[in-house]
Amino acid sequence: MWRLGLALIVLALLVYPRNPRTQQRADTSRTSVSTTNVRLAAQQVEPSRERARSATLAPAIASPIQGVKAYQLHDSFNEIHHGHRHEAIDIMEPAGTPVRAVVDGTIQKLFLSKAGGNTIYEFDGPGTYCYYYAHLDHYVDGLHQGMRVFRGEVIGYVGSTGDASPAAPHLHFAIYVLGPERRWWKGTAIDPYPVLERSLTLGSRSSSVPIYLILEMLHAAG
Repeated sequence: MWRLGLALIVLALLVYPRNPRTQQRADTSRTSVSTTNVRLAAQQVEPSRERARSATLAPAIASPIQGVKAYQLHDSFNEIHHGHRHEAIDIMEPAGTPVRAVVDGTIQKLFLSKAGGNTIYEFDGPGTYCYYYAHLDHYVDGLHQGMRVFRGEVIGYVGSTGDASPAAPHLHFAIYVLGPERRWWKGTAIDPYPVLERSLTLGSRSSSVPIYLILEMLHAAG
């Protein structure tokens, strides 16, 4: 008899659904966990999306330091330096290393500041972007405001002026999106790291094409 009773209990559990309230609590719990996972995933993806947006904002540029490689760069845009967000990239190089214009443009302002030391503000041709070079030891001879410069042209030299440490000379490089007023001291900073990284990667790929073709020609001739 007890076996029959046990069988009926098992049958009831299999046939009848669980208590709706219990089911609802379980569904709510699963939904909560799922929502939390989505939020965490979004938080992890957001920095990558932000870097991608920055990379596509500015056009490809030349490296301000000739020969620097993408793996040598460090993204410090969101780091706190001297009490405020860095909003730039520091490229560590020996004092006196030539600094080059990253685009064809105009030297809009040469400025000596307490923080940046000897600085250069270069506008691109359309006046859409401002490229900022700071902590320079000195400018190239003859450089002046309003001067037209060309991509890859030497405009200054790495140093430690301003608040940079004399033991760690470097180029402080920033990119700003200019507003309609096109003021050299005012713009929206974008992360130069992905812009430089993309530009260096594209540059290395394009420079390898002629070498590859030459090697193929030599191989065919042999």
